[in-house]
Amino acid sequence: MSDSPLFSERLNRRAFIGASALGAASMALSACTTTEVVTPPPAAAPPPDTAFGDTASMYAARTDEGFQLPAIPVAKLDPKFVRQIVADPTGEKPGTIVVDVSEHFLYLVRDGGKAIRYGVSLGKAGFGWTGSAVVQARKKWPVWTPPPEMIQRRPELAKFKDGMPPGPQSPLGARALYLFRNGKDTMYRLHGTPEWESIGKNASSGCVRFMNQDIIDLYSRVNGPAQVFVRPNLSAAGKIMAVASRTAEPIDAGVPRDAEFLK
Repeated sequence: MSDSPLFSERLNRRAFIGASALGAASMALSACTTTEVVTPPPAAAPPPDTAFGDTASMYAARTDEGFQLPAIPVAKLDPKFVRQIVADPTGEKPGTIVVDVSEHFLYLVRDGGKAIRYGVSLGKAGFGWTGSAVVQARKKWPVWTPPPEMIQRRPELAKFKDGMPPGPQSPLGARALYLFRNGKDTMYRLHGTPEWESIGKNASSGCVRFMNQDIIDLYSRVNGPAQVFVRPNLSAAGKIMAVASRTAEPIDAGVPRDAEFLK
């Protein structure tokens, strides 16, 4: 019986039907399980941040607003006073400016628990101050006018009583941020200086000095009123001590008429 042609024909037909059904099932299963793989586009690179980068490039010679700024000899700089991104040690909200007098650092607090740290020069003996203020105005390449108290102490400055023209040798440098308290000018400034070697030292009349390339960077980031805290240190005790101890001598007689007032 198994050798009959009829049986063989039936067996071959069953095998064909079975194979066809198995193939169809496999195709159907394949159709259900196949998914299209979509490769997501690469994430956009974050915009460059001028606080980062090669130190020599950050402090290179440059032309700014028509003035020629000389390069800072970075080989002579203490690396800790180079502008850099650090973990925020202040605990303040983004946009706040905190000066740590003990370390000669100024922090601009950013989002994400970070801050930009700048090296600064502060008041020499008898001209230190701590406390709070608000950046209320700013000016590129400001005219410097020594106040009467400074002229009395240094008579050679009398020739500038009506103002010293702006330029790389101006005591206010490339930018000035004017500090106010209760709506009134404190006469204290965050400003540039041609005396880059004073950074990290107590050498000013009480204002906060920056290398010109650094004050240009800070200026570009402060586009509205900014709270400023000047503290003897960043400890909890230092925060309490910095309520209102102000002995600095004003460096500037007033805010220029053409300064930009921040709102």
